[in-house]
Amino acid sequence: MTAQADALRDALHGRTELLLRPGQVLLPEGPKRGMAVVVREGRFAEVDALEIVSRRNPGLVPVDLPDHLLMPGFVDAHTHLTQSLGKSLVFGEPSEIFRRIWVPLEGSLDERMVYLSAKLSALECLRGGFTTAVDAGTRSDGHIGALVQAARETGLRSVVGYICNDLGGTAVVADRAAILKNAASHLAAYETDGLVHPALAISIPEVASDGMLADVSLLAAEASAIFQTHVNEHLVAVERSLVANGRRPLEHLAHVGALGPHVLIAHSTLVTPHELNLLRDSGTAVAYNPVASLWKGNAAAPALQMAALGIRFGLGTDGTRADGFRLADAAESLQRACFGLAIGDSSCGGGWLWLDRATRGAADVAGLGTTTGAIQEGLAADFLLVDLDRPEFTPSHDLTWELVRYGNRDQIDAVFTAGRLRLWQGWPVDWDAKALLAEVRDVAAAAIAKAPIQRVHAVSHEHQALGFYR
Repeated sequence: MTAQADALRDALHGRTELLLRPGQVLLPEGPKRGMAVVVREGRFAEVDALEIVSRRNPGLVPVDLPDHLLMPGFVDAHTHLTQSLGKSLVFGEPSEIFRRIWVPLEGSLDERMVYLSAKLSALECLRGGFTTAVDAGTRSDGHIGALVQAARETGLRSVVGYICNDLGGTAVVADRAAILKNAASHLAAYETDGLVHPALAISIPEVASDGMLADVSLLAAEASAIFQTHVNEHLVAVERSLVANGRRPLEHLAHVGALGPHVLIAHSTLVTPHELNLLRDSGTAVAYNPVASLWKGNAAAPALQMAALGIRFGLGTDGTRADGFRLADAAESLQRACFGLAIGDSSCGGGWLWLDRATRGAADVAGLGTTTGAIQEGLAADFLLVDLDRPEFTPSHDLTWELVRYGNRDQIDAVFTAGRLRLWQGWPVDWDAKALLAEVRDVAAAAIAKAPIQRVHAVSHEHQALGFYR
């Protein structure tokens, strides 16, 4: 790190009030020059023309950032914070890896392992520019507090789901009354928390009774929280629902009254025209997870059609890789490959759509549209400082689209949440990430060996030895 970088880090770290003068600010309508931003008490206090802001704040020493873009932090609309210990174990696996890998692994984690896994995930999120992550809920038994502690210590804004399955899919399945009581307690515990936002979840519709689906959705709505579930992701799950209910999973949720503006459906890759209408008419939101579709899905969500219909959606990683820029690139690329090429759509969202749905749109579906997701007065100061003095942005003709196609996490110098500098050039400024990595390396192998995981695909060097490809 150079002396100049050290000085910049020191100017940003540990202050409750900042006057920032970046080269450009990414506003909802696009990047703009000649702007200044005041951060005060964890929020954007002023976002206006440089001259106006400087005149209003003569007592503040400005931090000049002529080569940087100040942009909203990415919001991961769907992830799993307690799956980081098994990341690459799912490579090459057929669909429904949750049954053979994630449920056994998460269910075997003790409190310390939940903490380590969640903290590692949260660190990866922040390194990738995600200032907020929507966690779908841990399947471990009673250790959600460890997950919350880990996320809070890193500074990651988190929407934390409490799983309410009453028919399976978790380490321990409680009775209906206990589940609803615990769900209400979870909602109350973080109702006024500044960094942790409670949510309720059911892993997939078939692991909950119809009554539980309806009750949990209503409970979340009454608490102004979101209700999350994985729906229409895999062919086999759609077929099981048709056999059991005579309806596809999304149709079944509508049938039991579990859809609505507070509901966040993960995936929705296998949706009929009728189901798209159900999403639109109910106001239900979708987490579009393009990397998950590429790595282990049966299909890609028709995100462009959703956008045209006015269906709310945000981008999510599904715990695949935590890089906000690469996520936006994957979102565009998958739509182009799956839909655009066949119909001659060379724009496929015009670049801006994917950046918007990775920030403001994702905040909206997470229930945080009035909290974060944009550089806007009154919102939480969750933002990134991106170094534009890079070959990828030289020369620059369309910065928004360039961020989608050329951006990557090593261009992010600073990550802020709630007005505090959390990471500088990829590493935390106030806790020892290297010690975390060392502990995870020490314990991960034993944790994986202990879990009753069933894999189908060999690791890559063993697969290579089989000689399928030459």
